[in-house]
Amino acid sequence: IGVEILEVVGRVDYADYLVVMTGRSDRHVHAIATGLEEAVRKQKLAPLSMEGLAAATWVLIDFGDVVVHVFQEETRRLYDIEGLWIDAGRVPVPSDTPPPGAQPAPRFDPS
Repeated sequence: IGVEILEVVGRVDYADYLVVMTGRSDRHVHAIATGLEEAVRKQKLAPLSMEGLAAATWVLIDFGDVVVHVFQEETRRLYDIEGLWIDAGRVPVPSDTPPPGAQPAPRFDPS
């Protein structure tokens, strides 16, 4: 929910992009983070590190050039990563892109 991709190339030495997103609860944040990790592992890659999974209020996943922050809403507002990087470029995210770990909505079949 609320995915933002911030381009920080040349601004920091630890990443080129910061991805910020919100989960609705600790379980949702956990599912998004583990879904991302699984998707990357399927590509024969692995995160360099992952922090915060136990509490799941803010999970940070370091993929090298890309650092992902998965927050609960209140924690995202508190730390305001987007505000800290107000001058960073924004990469457009298609609005129909589901977050990792999202389950498709059940379809109603009237027959």
